Amino acid sequence: MAPAIGMHDEVDAPEDNPYGPYLTLDRRHWAALAAARPASLDDATLERLRGIGDPTDAAEVREVYLPLTDLLSLYMERTGDLFSASHQFLGLSGRRTPFVIGVAGSVAVGKSTVSRLLKELITRLPSAPQVDLITTDGFLFPNAHLEQMGLLDRKGFPESYDRRRLVQFVMDVKSGAPEVSAPVYSHLVYDIVPDERVTVRQPDVLIVEGLNVLQPARRRADGTTGLAVSDFFDFSVYVDAAHADILDWYVTRFLRLRETAFQDPQSYFVRYGLMSEREATATAIEIWNRINGPNLELNIRPTRGRATAILRKGHDHQVSWVRIRKV
Repeated sequence: MAPAIGMHDEVDAPEDNPYGPYLTLDRRHWAALAAARPASLDDATLERLRGIGDPTDAAEVREVYLPLTDLLSLYMERTGDLFSASHQFLGLSGRRTPFVIGVAGSVAVGKSTVSRLLKELITRLPSAPQVDLITTDGFLFPNAHLEQMGLLDRKGFPESYDRRRLVQFVMDVKSGAPEVSAPVYSHLVYDIVPDERVTVRQPDVLIVEGLNVLQPARRRADGTTGLAVSDFFDFSVYVDAAHADILDWYVTRFLRLRETAFQDPQSYFVRYGLMSEREATATAIEIWNRINGPNLELNIRPTRGRATAILRKGHDHQVSWVRIRKV
């Protein structure tokens, strides 16, 4: 396989700086934090939640995502306490606003599976909260607009999103608006679906998943800054792995799609379904090195340090250590 660009990755968790912002826990330590309560997901549920080629199994759920869910439950409870105390102090009343979780990471790193697992596990907490999941794909500019702006080959880069619309959406949800809708993106046709919307109605928890959700606010021409979608997160997760491993997973997924989704005559990528395995592999590596790799190194990975939790995966796609921001 061709070498990937910009491999500036940590192979093992480094020694913690006692004055640094994070605590790093290895897999064994992290797994031991899980509460003693049932959290099994049957095979059918896991199959529904996993992305293409993602090997997440029941042990991974129990040892990684159950402790993360328990930690999230603590954050949700304490945030609720703060909401009640501050409203009492201010003499206000009203419904508690949603707890918002951001999930970021590269293409093919498994952030969609992480988001779906968290949604499933949070829903199963004793309080049975209502959880909605939104991906930022729906806030990509339509292909016609991207083509007009010369950005079609930069889809997924920060400038390919309608960031103002995304911020407004999350702000409205976080502010407790009764009903907020978002556009729908189709991976089959590789574009926004006209006149189709997904609606969020005051969930207890909103998960926002996307490549660039941890991007800071842009600086305006006059030197001021506006709002970023991450300003409304109560907790955020960055799914991390070595650049070379993510490239390998991307190529493997591309070859799997070549045999499945790319065979659909309506697929935007149907031409790739006609390629030989060798041609498809070369094409996947070329796309990665031209688009997804640079986006990871220039835009996505630099936001890693803004996350509340970092899940570091090894070459086998299993989480090897977890880093939690100190409170």
